[in-house]
Amino acid sequence: MKTCHTAHWKIMRSMAFLLMLVGSLASAAEYPAPIEGDFSLRNFRFASGETMPELRIHYRTIGEPRKDEQGKVRNAVLITHGTTGSGAQFIRPEFAGELFGPGQLLDATKFFIVLPDGIGHGKSSKPSDGSHAKFPRYGYRDMVDAQFRLLKEGLGVDHARLVMGTSMGGMHTWLWGQMHPEFMDALMPLASLPTQISGRNRAWRRMVIDAIRSDPEWQGGDYTNQPQSLRTGAQMLWLMSSNPVLRQQQAPTREKADEELDKFVADYLKTGDANDMLYALEASYDYDPAPGLEKIRAPLVAVNFADDLINPPELGIFEREIKRVPNGRAVTLPLSDKTRGHGSHTLAVLWKAELEQLLKLSERK
Repeated sequence: MKTCHTAHWKIMRSMAFLLMLVGSLASAAEYPAPIEGDFSLRNFRFASGETMPELRIHYRTIGEPRKDEQGKVRNAVLITHGTTGSGAQFIRPEFAGELFGPGQLLDATKFFIVLPDGIGHGKSSKPSDGSHAKFPRYGYRDMVDAQFRLLKEGLGVDHARLVMGTSMGGMHTWLWGQMHPEFMDALMPLASLPTQISGRNRAWRRMVIDAIRSDPEWQGGDYTNQPQSLRTGAQMLWLMSSNPVLRQQQAPTREKADEELDKFVADYLKTGDANDMLYALEASYDYDPAPGLEKIRAPLVAVNFADDLINPPELGIFEREIKRVPNGRAVTLPLSDKTRGHGSHTLAVLWKAELEQLLKLSERK
């Protein structure tokens, strides 16, 4: 009987695994597989005056572009990522699985979704490709310019149904609205503020920047092994990316806190690079959308989170500055057992109701 019971248990466990695998594959098949590509920008000129003979912008697309009677693309959706991230971060159940499937808000059978890797990130041109600290200094406006040219020149997209982004991508979205005010129907910046990097947000970035630049192991950017200061950068990312309540739940003891932090850092160090992080953090030097907020014409819904340590609501900046956006609305979602501080921007279930309203409001009649 014992042997029979064991065999039965093994069969049941195997069936459960197969069902889970089938369910996972079904979930992954809910939207078309991303298609990856590279677009080369020849002799790209940065705002700093530096140039690159060839700037590579990597991207992923899901779906197909569709044109109206006038030959203008009307279904393109640009989604841009956060600092040290890439477009790949959106290909996950909590984002793509909530938005890109049949009947969902950004149904990939109806929309042409573009997920670029920003300059210095992912598989796009970056310092760690070989130029190290000789890589041109880039800023957020350079990143938006490259995104714009990717759409126009690389993908033949002359209009966007929606431009949205998370964290740094949210900041890019504010810039998109004023740099190309007629290009899109709607804007949705997530986890960002429409003001230059300052206060605590500047301080934590400056701490990482100084740690890397003052590290003897950095060697002016020409290291052969990652300098120890990259650990400091990874630790700061862990600290700022979630909320204190969740961190306490995950790490209720000193030992557990060390374990959680060490695991995050170890995982980050497997692929992270000090120059890439340094450049990514310094890229915000030219971010200041405040002077041009009145230029934004498309309906805009900005979503922030009450437990976001990087963009805390008590600053009052969000509510004050949104008044200057002609068709703008600011939403701050409260702390809950579902929010994840700054990282809430990738949990579409939290804010997709706001996206639904924005899409309805900006729909062409």
